[in-house]
Amino acid sequence: MNDRTIAYFSMEIALDPAMPTYSGGLGVLAGDTIRSAAELKVPMVAVSLLHRKGYLSQRLDASGWQHEEPTEWPVEKFLQELPQRAQVTIQRRPVHVRAWKFEVKGFRDFTVPVFLLDTDLPENSEWDRTLTHYLYGGDRLYRLCQEVVLGIGGARMLSALGFQHLAHFHMNEGHAALLTLELLAEQSKRAGRDCVNHEDIDAVRRMCIFTTHTPVPAGHDQFPMDLVANVLGHRADFMDMKDLFCVNLVNDVFGQRGQFSDFKDVLQSGNTLNMTYLALNLSHYVNGVAKKHGEVSRHLFAGYEIDAITNGVHAATWVSPTFQELFDHHIPGWRQDNFSLRFAHGLGREEIWQAHVGAKQRLLEFVSHATDGNLDPAALTLGFARRATRYKRGDLLVRDLGRLRDIAAKAGKLQVIYAGKAHPNDSEGKEFIQRIVQVRDALKPAIPIVYLENYDMEMAKLLTAGVDVWLNTPQPPLEASGTSGMKAALNGVPSLSILDGWWIEGWIEGQTGWAIGEHCDKGPNDTERSGCDAASLYDKLERVILPLFHQNCDGFIDVMRHCISLNGSFFNTQRMVQQYVVKAYMG
Repeated sequence: MNDRTIAYFSMEIALDPAMPTYSGGLGVLAGDTIRSAAELKVPMVAVSLLHRKGYLSQRLDASGWQHEEPTEWPVEKFLQELPQRAQVTIQRRPVHVRAWKFEVKGFRDFTVPVFLLDTDLPENSEWDRTLTHYLYGGDRLYRLCQEVVLGIGGARMLSALGFQHLAHFHMNEGHAALLTLELLAEQSKRAGRDCVNHEDIDAVRRMCIFTTHTPVPAGHDQFPMDLVANVLGHRADFMDMKDLFCVNLVNDVFGQRGQFSDFKDVLQSGNTLNMTYLALNLSHYVNGVAKKHGEVSRHLFAGYEIDAITNGVHAATWVSPTFQELFDHHIPGWRQDNFSLRFAHGLGREEIWQAHVGAKQRLLEFVSHATDGNLDPAALTLGFARRATRYKRGDLLVRDLGRLRDIAAKAGKLQVIYAGKAHPNDSEGKEFIQRIVQVRDALKPAIPIVYLENYDMEMAKLLTAGVDVWLNTPQPPLEASGTSGMKAALNGVPSLSILDGWWIEGWIEGQTGWAIGEHCDKGPNDTERSGCDAASLYDKLERVILPLFHQNCDGFIDVMRHCISLNGSFFNTQRMVQQYVVKAYMG
């Protein structure tokens, strides 16, 4: 086990539906990545935080306003506590760290160990014991302390666990960027130097890989320098650098090469530490998570070489039981070779439809139990489930209620299932949820709408497989990739989506789904763009999708079949991990 060569760091990882160690897409992607790495026998270990109280448990009141509660879970039931300890210094005091192990099993008994870091130890202060309790909780101080534990503490824990052959450190977003400074210190120590020189920096760059996941500025962690000095102390690592570096190598490490809006450099005029630039400057391979996102990232971070590896999903996790049975019968070996799903083009229409009917029935039964309301299995069911935040534009569908009523009256029965949590500090996201709940009442009984509470991995499996069409409406180009539509495609569910993120690559009009706003040219924040997109959405529903679903079932099933054979066979983490091996880990 200690011969592993790749360490994968992520602030959140979805390992088991009963373990709330993730908030959404980033964590689910990390979990899917590790599952495929285990199946492909990639020599990887992974590091994250324990999150004893999870992200949040969501409850909506009668008005639709979100309330949050912590999520307690039995850690010992799922994880093995390890005896090794690591230590970091926070605000000049030692903070002790332990690790819990979870093993992700692949084929032929190969496993990828995941180490979840925990500071809830009696030798730590009461406040320090909470540092690994909440995912994305607390203020900036809490968040920076968490990133010290993840990056610096994670690197030290791997050393304590005996992993002496690690050659690559993959940062899944910038939350773990502080590990680069720990690697620099280790590199100079191994070379017998008291400080870092250019050779050490080059060596660390050869070890590090950085995947950026968002073009949204709020997604790039930045911390005021007075806070950084308070947390990490006056080691000069972040001040004048004299103690850490043999010569003035500040620009080499923290960079002045990239310029975009708030991201002028890592040390913005010496006042702010930008974790994204720290990772950019100390990584030999950097990538975005879709071709378009790579292009956008090269614009955001001018002067940096940024590649693109489009995200995927773990097929065996996200294919519904009814489709698993269908694939097992007609495409044996699809779990070991996801690309063989291209043979789905030969599946019979009736078999595909019956598999879908089974998945839809499971979803509607769940909705009936969760909401005490019944949805119509004969109605076209739209699904929209993702983090509730402004740029996702989840209310685009209900922009014009009169038009929506007319469409349902003229083109056929329509119903909508919404789900998704807002961050506790995102009032706009909470207002979006409240608006959907209020619209639900306004559209009764013409168009049934439900908003499911507490969206999680298990609910996502039901939704992405059981709806008839998957809806995605972000402000372009702010959707880096998106993976929910990929999960839907594996189950033959076509997307109706804005051309952004992965959908630019997966979209074949009328074959794998439909585009929204392909002729809308306004900017991402322009209200005219939203109006144009809404008009396009309504037009596709009224003129194309509803008539196809209600009047031409064979034609709709053909679209379903193409979703599986064209998109399901490609947009999976088997293909994605193989690209990381070739482009990043072998580099």
